[in-house]
Amino acid sequence: MKAIIPVAGAGTRLRPLTYTQPKPLIPVAGKPIISFLIEQLVDVGIRDFIFIIGYLGEKIKHFVEQTYPDLNKTFVTQEERLGSAHAIWMAKENFKDADEVFVFFGDIIIDADFQKIVNHPQSCLGVKKVRDPREFGVVEFNMDGNVSRVVEKPKIPKSDMAMVGFYKIKEVSSLIDALDFNIEHNLRSNGEFPLTDALMRMIEKGVPFSAITVDNWFNCGKKEVLLETNAILLDREGYASNDLPNYDNSIIIHPVSIGQGCQIANSIIGPHATIGQNAVITNAIIKNSIIGNYAFIKEVILQKSVVGNDTAITGLRQSLNIGDNTEIDFSSPEG
Repeated sequence: MKAIIPVAGAGTRLRPLTYTQPKPLIPVAGKPIISFLIEQLVDVGIRDFIFIIGYLGEKIKHFVEQTYPDLNKTFVTQEERLGSAHAIWMAKENFKDADEVFVFFGDIIIDADFQKIVNHPQSCLGVKKVRDPREFGVVEFNMDGNVSRVVEKPKIPKSDMAMVGFYKIKEVSSLIDALDFNIEHNLRSNGEFPLTDALMRMIEKGVPFSAITVDNWFNCGKKEVLLETNAILLDREGYASNDLPNYDNSIIIHPVSIGQGCQIANSIIGPHATIGQNAVITNAIIKNSIIGNYAFIKEVILQKSVVGNDTAITGLRQSLNIGDNTEIDFSSPEG
């Protein structure tokens, strides 16, 4: 089995953070989003990975190569973002001989029994009930409970079961045929080639799919969801930092994740704060926030904020979403 990880998106809903930081590398509970999915797949025995990169792809490639040197990995560049099916189609030469493939989008975190999914005898779609199905690809079922139709962002949904961004496909040649057909005939939805349309063509050709309901689905495309996911994971065993040094005149309210090399003084950190490596924080209160590597924060009260790498903030009380390499100073002229 090979894993296909599309990570070519621009992460527009998390801008300006994603102008310089690819969304899959944003830390949640002390770990980049992409690490969650890689490690889940490695845990069930997958060693062959195909990463489809595009926007800021060199940063993702560097991270994967440095962090997971033992994986068998291939990087395919999607120069023009024409949808998820187009991204996977770009990589078809790298998986055409696989007995089955596992497609896992690189900006989501999922709780599920992946061994059960790997062992399932049919192709599978991960699903979860949602409040507003119009924002997602939706799965419809026949009277027997089998998948009968998949629709990308339907205006009038006939189901509230959304596809969560992972798929196990046993009929690899059928997938490639469906991708080829839709792209060669320029069959687009909303100007793009979504994977949903290729899956629907496979269903029409008789390929059976089972829907697997996941326990939790964190679609980390918005700041609010990113922070909620960070808090939920920090509350779980194994994610928060335990053996922290004694920071100078500071209070740590657990759970938190604080990276190595941080200098923290005269501050209150937590709860539910993720602080990257080598951050410098003085005279600050930070809770329910994600702070990037090498950030410099002084005389600040932050909550519900996402702050990028190499960012400097001085004298501010506000909720922020700030990209990398930014410097902000809201101090008074006298200060």
